[in-house]
Amino acid sequence: MTEIIGVRFQEVGKIYSFDPDGIKLKKGDRVIVETARGVECGEVAIANREVEDQTVVQPLKKMLRTATQADLDQMARNREKEQSAFEICRRKIAAHGLEMKLVRVEYTFDGAKILFYFTADGRVDFRELVKDLASVFKTRIELRQIGVRDEAKMLGGLGMCGRPFCCNSFLGEFQPVSIKMAKEQGLSLNPTKISGACGRLMCCLKYEQNAYDDLIRRMPRTGAQVETPEGPGKVVEVSLLTGRLKVQLAKNPDGLPVVFHYKDVKFSCEARGKGVRPPQAQDPGVEEPDAAEEALKELQD
Repeated sequence: MTEIIGVRFQEVGKIYSFDPDGIKLKKGDRVIVETARGVECGEVAIANREVEDQTVVQPLKKMLRTATQADLDQMARNREKEQSAFEICRRKIAAHGLEMKLVRVEYTFDGAKILFYFTADGRVDFRELVKDLASVFKTRIELRQIGVRDEAKMLGGLGMCGRPFCCNSFLGEFQPVSIKMAKEQGLSLNPTKISGACGRLMCCLKYEQNAYDDLIRRMPRTGAQVETPEGPGKVVEVSLLTGRLKVQLAKNPDGLPVVFHYKDVKFSCEARGKGVRPPQAQDPGVEEPDAAEEALKELQD
């Protein structure tokens, strides 16, 4: 077993493992560690714990020390310098006529490097810009091109649900999202309704998928034969979240379907969903699923 702590360097960022070097720490403590970018100050997101040796990525670097008040003051000064560096870089980009959008600026803890994050539609030749920035800041300059999902995570905002972006509030890492998830959750294939502000498929499709998979396994699929309190029938529609089924009764094939809760009907194991997607909720005027899938391919990572 190996003792580790989990350290996060951004408010909602990836957690990295470090050796606490025998020091007991609690969540929220600030520590100084050495990373690939150099010496950094991070926040303990996972207190001391022991994990299996094979789960640790070697070599496991040791924590250098706990952060002092002087270290925290240095961090505050870096945040102030980042604001002025952002404005300077934005003016330089305009002066060089580059088609790029500056998103964020970060100083490393020791000030040995400044990282400029930007988005662009294609490749950008920023060599002259780097030279210009280096002459102004007299330190190492690194420009990193990021994707639209990373931009949304850094800038934040409100989603169509009215809540802050998931990626900016609690999701530490991005997970791949597929059109299949939207289908299995019975969502409309209208791209405007299942894509986030970043223009990609919504992250909530991924982290909610496990719950939908469980519901699909519990409930009968569309078209399955079931036994209801009013007699046998065929499932014509499934509502996963409410657990309600619309069943066309065999004794009244031309009548309206009757609604039952799935716990009130009997069905065989073969009738369970087993990952078969429920009927899709289609909006009037929305293109057919096959055509929508073509449009949605551009939203998929």
